[in-house]
Amino acid sequence: MTGEGRLAGDDSKQAKSTTYRAPALEKGLEILTFLAQQEDPLTLTAIVQQMGKSSGELFRLLQVLQTHGFVAQSREGYVLTPKLLQIGMERPPLRNLVEVALPAMRRLANDTEQSCHLGLISGSEMVVIARMESRQRLGFSVRLGYRQPLHLTGSGMVLYAFQPPAIQAEWEASFSPRLSGSGLADFRRRASEVHAAGHAALPSAFTNGITDLSAPVMRGDRAAAALTIPFVEMRTQSVSMAAAATRLVEAAQAISESLTGSDSRV
Repeated sequence: MTGEGRLAGDDSKQAKSTTYRAPALEKGLEILTFLAQQEDPLTLTAIVQQMGKSSGELFRLLQVLQTHGFVAQSREGYVLTPKLLQIGMERPPLRNLVEVALPAMRRLANDTEQSCHLGLISGSEMVVIARMESRQRLGFSVRLGYRQPLHLTGSGMVLYAFQPPAIQAEWEASFSPRLSGSGLADFRRRASEVHAAGHAALPSAFTNGITDLSAPVMRGDRAAAALTIPFVEMRTQSVSMAAAATRLVEAAQAISESLTGSDSRV
């Protein structure tokens, strides 16, 4: 089995697949990829400077992308819209996964008084495809489409931990930034501990005061997604972190069972 986003075949076949060119399409994809990496809107001038292309060429391409809803323009500049994510979510397996998960995620958010989100692998990253807010006044959540390197998140650790060894090896080869030998050994050790425990409870690598509680949503013998609570410790709360982790695992198992039943009816 090949990893997501990679095709089977030898180098000669891959070389042949790149002999056909569509310059306008390639330039449009370059712009989309570039904007996806930006945290803030960028003006046309800034895009021209950073991409090294002519202003006329980029302006025309941006106008076409804006017309089709892939790019939006504000006073501050151009930004990528969620349309690419929405198109990807229309694929039946993903749409089915989200439809099955959302009711369980709503119950989990209500029961734990914490927000939760669903993430899966995209290339070498973990990307959030669904989320559910807590009803509490104070909380923490991530936006749809949020992504981080797979091996730097609790969700990514869970996704990796519950894969067959061959898939784990493929993912390791795509880690970016790359891990050193000792770093990879430590990552594998922690993943083994997560697998044994059935879930992860790791301090967030990006936000102080957040503990990522994450459990696998299984499809067959591997994790199809990771259900995660970015747990916020508050002075007044009725659900402890340990209790939230228990309910998280139960919710992930319920989604897995519903997913299996749904798949069998397809």
